[in-house]
Amino acid sequence: MTRILPLLALAAGLAPPAIALAQDAAKDAKEAPKSTEPQTFEAPIRNNKGETIGELKIRDGANTLVMRVTVQPGGLTPGWHGMHFHAVGDCSDTEKFANSKAHVNHDQSKHGLLNPDGPDEGDLPNIFAGADGSANAEVSSETSLGGEGGLKDADGSALILHAKEDDHTSQPIGGAGDRVACAVIK
Repeated sequence: MTRILPLLALAAGLAPPAIALAQDAAKDAKEAPKSTEPQTFEAPIRNNKGETIGELKIRDGANTLVMRVTVQPGGLTPGWHGMHFHAVGDCSDTEKFANSKAHVNHDQSKHGLLNPDGPDEGDLPNIFAGADGSANAEVSSETSLGGEGGLKDADGSALILHAKEDDHTSQPIGGAGDRVACAVIK
């Protein structure tokens, strides 16, 4: 018994520094700076015939994502078009793109960038197609690519372009009409 007591005293003396070292390592891991490199993503934008009409590029930073949408000449009818993130990354139903489901909307907000009870996470500004049907836009969104509730969750999401402009207030999609183009985000 007399031999065990000094060993226990020695072990007790070493335990606090070992625990402190483990706690310091955990603290350092939490305080380590996050990567400053934005996550990137690219996908083709396809029309109701399944033809590629443009490209979607996303850069996701620490606080927001920046999205560029490029549509080639003839890709859209001239004028304004609603643009939204939809909840499922499935553009296989090219007739209506219905498989992409409703907007990304985890907190069940009302539709519309101008709605006092909105916007939902899928709401984005409109995009304008010129006389030749081409369009270019760069917009930001607080919705992120990754993580819980991000665009690249288990079933992905989709960028949908609509036939008409979004009025940013009326329900459920601001009068934006049919879905005319789609890009899968997975």
